[in-house]
Amino acid sequence: MDERQKSLLKEIVECYIKEVKPIGSKHLCDKFNCSSATIRNEMAFLEKLGLLEKNHISSGRIPSEAGYKYYVDNLMEPKELNKEDMLKLQTLFTSKNLTVSDAIEKCLEIISDITNYTSISLGKESDENVLRQINIIPLDDTKLVALVCTDKGIIKNKQFNISKDINMLEVVKISEIINKMLIGTPINLVSERLEYDIKPIISKQVEQYEAVYGIFYDAFHDFINNNENIHVVGKSKMLNQPEYTDTSEIKRLISKLEDDEQVKKIVKKDNRDISIYIGSETEFDDNVTVIKTNYSLGGEKGTIAIIGPKRMEYDRVVGVLNILNKWLEEKGD
Repeated sequence: MDERQKSLLKEIVECYIKEVKPIGSKHLCDKFNCSSATIRNEMAFLEKLGLLEKNHISSGRIPSEAGYKYYVDNLMEPKELNKEDMLKLQTLFTSKNLTVSDAIEKCLEIISDITNYTSISLGKESDENVLRQINIIPLDDTKLVALVCTDKGIIKNKQFNISKDINMLEVVKISEIINKMLIGTPINLVSERLEYDIKPIISKQVEQYEAVYGIFYDAFHDFINNNENIHVVGKSKMLNQPEYTDTSEIKRLISKLEDDEQVKKIVKKDNRDISIYIGSETEFDDNVTVIKTNYSLGGEKGTIAIIGPKRMEYDRVVGVLNILNKWLEEKGD
């Protein structure tokens, strides 16, 4: 493509994103000071390249999936945030009272509000966490909650039902032994130390030691193996997009957003600060765009993703994520 054709494609993509209407030659003639015949020829050339598609109900053109991809890779420039949106993010960035999980969740709300798209975080605690404390909270004679806390401020809880034959005081007593012996142990080594260091001790002190041991083993095992946090904010934002007016399409997309296994498909391994996946590239759904960035903050590693139509305001979303990445980098330091 020559420079005019590139500029033409950029204009068509950005106009379609804003107006959600096929772009005809009249608008482009005025913009590029060309004849209608010249513009039609250029649009036909872009269509031949597979970058534009002809809408069946109009003589205008719309970007194809390949057209969006070319625009993102070669023509798009990140957009600066306005003062109002910048203030929303700065309020979050300057807060010192938020935990890691609270900061990420609040960030999702702000991003969803700014972009008017659905935002998602998929977080996983890093292997660098070490045990700070385990607490046993009795709920009644047969129910308790085990709280596992790490030095990174990560807290997980799991509820257990125990036999009436087990003395709740003995469970609490074992938690005290664990705290004395295992504080400072990396979380991924706790199960091993439970087996070889703790179990021999409690077998001499607790009659129902196998059942009591099982409580603590399950609590730590659950922490290690099920430590993924998934937050989805702004599912209803999908309803605001004209692409998704069909009831069955809305139900299909909302159903996917409520399915953790589907949401996990958004995570991909790459080394880019910001990654953009369009349509079939997403592995989540052929009718959406996913723009994501990875983060590492306070012992938690994860992904923040924004989901919207393929007709997404790419420049604005990338602008938001650029600012977010800068904050995460500074926060991590």
